[in-house]
Amino acid sequence: MRPAPPLYKAPDRTYVIDTCRPQLRAIREGRIDFHALSHGHYPGTLLDRDVLRGISTIGYWDAVGEQDWGLEAHRNEGVEVVLLETGGMPFVVDGRRHDLRAGDLTITRPWQLHRLGDPHIGPGRIHWFVLDVGVRRPDQPWRWPPWVSLIREDREELTARLRQNERPVWPSTPEIRHDFQALAEAIRQNRGRSHVSTIVVHLNHLLLNLLTLLRRQRVPRDPGLTTRERTVELFLEDLKASPASLAHPWTLPEMASLCGLGVTTFVKYCRRRTNASPLAYLARCRLERAARRLREEPGTSITAIALDCGFSSSQHFASRFRECFGCSPTAFRGRDRRPGRAPAP
Repeated sequence: MRPAPPLYKAPDRTYVIDTCRPQLRAIREGRIDFHALSHGHYPGTLLDRDVLRGISTIGYWDAVGEQDWGLEAHRNEGVEVVLLETGGMPFVVDGRRHDLRAGDLTITRPWQLHRLGDPHIGPGRIHWFVLDVGVRRPDQPWRWPPWVSLIREDREELTARLRQNERPVWPSTPEIRHDFQALAEAIRQNRGRSHVSTIVVHLNHLLLNLLTLLRRQRVPRDPGLTTRERTVELFLEDLKASPASLAHPWTLPEMASLCGLGVTTFVKYCRRRTNASPLAYLARCRLERAARRLREEPGTSITAIALDCGFSSSQHFASRFRECFGCSPTAFRGRDRRPGRAPAP
């Protein structure tokens, strides 16, 4: 399978696009009835390159009975819209769990980490599409594919309403459910290009009904969600949350480049968010994670923890640890294990 560009180049599976491995296994084992059209690595019938450009995947599945699998946490290379038509299942986005019920609609942007299942999906009929609008970061301008026929004003309003809020779960409408059902029928019957025009018509109708839904909900828009500073904020959150990112041998130019910024601007936004330089913030996150592991993993060697957390040697780690916590890693671990001793902060 050909991987698509990740949001951030970090050596961690949760920071790349959906690998679909659990889904592919469920399809092979007959656990779900699956129908999809796709470009690239996604499962389903592959589309010609010039057909439905921008659609990474579109389709539906039926999962009957209890399932023992769930999708991995991932980001898509486009905006993902999902309808749970029947059933119920957990949905986790940006670390927060939502229990979806029949009729719920989810919208996730390329920078939002999400997964279906916690850890397993539930029974239900799911419809989806992933539409690549050429962005990986919240500050980048959106580019809709040419088959989107909304007039310019509606297209710009839909863009703004999707960019300037990050709410992931919405109530669907009868019109949206009908559009997804019509798309499912066209996808099921499609052979080559036989139903592509039908799919395009229903997709445009669905986008218009999505705009109507967003208008009716009257969710406040926040322009701050589309700034370069927001991109830096997301990068720093990812850095702290991902063990593999912390272990990566970052340089300041690499950090700035992955956020699409020059070093000076990146440093300014980082200081505004953390009151520290990027490398000082990285070192602090590494030390805090190492301290947690020293407490929680008494059987793991200090050297292994140091290397896993991104330090070049146990000696360098011990020196930085003493500067931060006022004692050696060995003393810190021994202090936390004494009877009656409160855990260190």
